[in-house]
Amino acid sequence: MNFRSDNILGCPPAILEAMARVNDTPTHPYGHDPITARLNPRFSEVFEHEAFVFPVSSGTAANGLSLAAVTPPWGVVFCHRLAHIVRDEWCSPEFFSGGARLLTVDGPGAKIAPEQLDGQVRLTTHAGKPSTLSVTEATEAGTVYTPDELGALVEVARSHGLAVQMDGARFANALVALGCSAADLSWRLGVDALSFGATKNGTLTAEGVVVFRRDLAEELAHRRKRAGQVSSKMRFFSAQLEAYLADDLWLANARAANASAHRLGEGLRAAGLELVVPVEANLVFPRVPRPLRDRLRTQGFEFLDWPALGDDVVRLVCGFATPDANVDTLVAACRA
Repeated sequence: MNFRSDNILGCPPAILEAMARVNDTPTHPYGHDPITARLNPRFSEVFEHEAFVFPVSSGTAANGLSLAAVTPPWGVVFCHRLAHIVRDEWCSPEFFSGGARLLTVDGPGAKIAPEQLDGQVRLTTHAGKPSTLSVTEATEAGTVYTPDELGALVEVARSHGLAVQMDGARFANALVALGCSAADLSWRLGVDALSFGATKNGTLTAEGVVVFRRDLAEELAHRRKRAGQVSSKMRFFSAQLEAYLADDLWLANARAANASAHRLGEGLRAAGLELVVPVEANLVFPRVPRPLRDRLRTQGFEFLDWPALGDDVVRLVCGFATPDANVDTLVAACRA
């Protein structure tokens, strides 16, 4: 009964089968294989624009490299105060960029407020060169920026000459929640570099950095090698990403995860618990008194306390293979 993270799950059979196929086919190393060669055309099809994808081993590496590609060492990255790059990545963006600084901006539901971004940029006169806006989609609170909301942020960013990077650890969950295309939530809005999350939604070890300009692709090719993220057997990363996109598996997985979270949220509300933010993707944040938390844990339920969103708040995460029975058992335990 583990609701700690969507990272607890393995991967769908189709992805394991894709890895098994390339395991039986010796080919060129370091990304010079036919599987990796198919990624750029496939991602370009998905994003309806020329796209360049760089498989990497973790979301931390994807964020660090994508930020470094658009931020100089003396630059400032603006992000929400709850952003993963600030709270959970151990100064990785600063490391990959060679010294860039992260400054936080506030806003409800873990979304950056455009007026607060504008004010923070204007105040940043001696902290470094304002360089990049980083947004998280879906956010650390499980909320989802609409295209209009992102468009307003990008407009502010562009007015100050900022590049735009997106932490898309749960990008697929946001897409299906909004019912829009990958293009509508990325380059069409002005996103320059995307950390394309996949392990939370089905791959085993593969994440991606996606950029939409050739100059950024050339920059990333060098940075990825220097960062130790060019795997000698790159085909195993590429095969996962190819299978992840095939037959829209990534979107089907995200729909299943979101549906489980909505089922859980509705059940907890019916059981009398308050949700501190609306359930929009695959994260649920109820207010759970400590005695109930303790009792649930003794019954075998696993979840994380989440004081960043308020006293007694916990985080419950559903994934693409979370059984309905687990959701209903947790709801029943809370009701009891």
